[in-house]
Amino acid sequence: MTQRLSLHTLHVSLPAPLPLLPFRCNFGCDSRAASAGDFYLKGMFVELFLLILVLVAAIAVALRFRGKLDDNNSPPPIDPWANASKKRASSQRPFDQKTSHSLAKPREISGPARIVDGDTIVIKKTQIRLFGIDAPELDHPYGQKAKWALVALCKGKHVRAEITDEDEYGRTVAKCFLPDGRDLSAELVKQGLAIDWPKFSHGVYTSLEVAGVRKKLWLADARQKGRMHVWEQYERRQATKKT
Repeated sequence: MTQRLSLHTLHVSLPAPLPLLPFRCNFGCDSRAASAGDFYLKGMFVELFLLILVLVAAIAVALRFRGKLDDNNSPPPIDPWANASKKRASSQRPFDQKTSHSLAKPREISGPARIVDGDTIVIKKTQIRLFGIDAPELDHPYGQKAKWALVALCKGKHVRAEITDEDEYGRTVAKCFLPDGRDLSAELVKQGLAIDWPKFSHGVYTSLEVAGVRKKLWLADARQKGRMHVWEQYERRQATKKT
């Protein structure tokens, strides 16, 4: 007799369900899928990096353009030394007889003297033309010699200046004396490196002039006589020699 199996009495043991695989695994995953994922991520990073570079470049260009606009619209920079340079340049010009005036009461200054040329010194930032004489200019014959003679006289000494005249730029004319009482103007005339200027000195130093000094200092003599064309001719010859 054949025995029938009933479904009610049939028991079948099923295996436990497999665990879910993670998104990326080291074992059992498709290597091509993993490579595609890596390539995609790398592409995203490259695009992000390029975008950052473009933004940085755009910001830099914008800032530079704005700086140019500010430079164009801003006023020119102020040179703090401009006024000082102008003042120094004006103080180094010769004493201007046309704008000068005599002081009602002469004033006095004293101190170490800086030598500008054969008849000009500076004491305490005041430019002083030696009273009553005319020495050659620095670029004229004997001009350097006259300057260094004045340097030798004043070196290491306090010079006392009695200011008698002043021009509109603050440059002055003064009778200048060494500590032993010697008159600087007289000393230069006696050395044959300056001549008396009677128009201003009233001939005080004429007797001190050495023989032949006016031929020696012929340019200074020409200036006193109003022969400025002699100066112009000399300067043209000097300019031609330099070229």
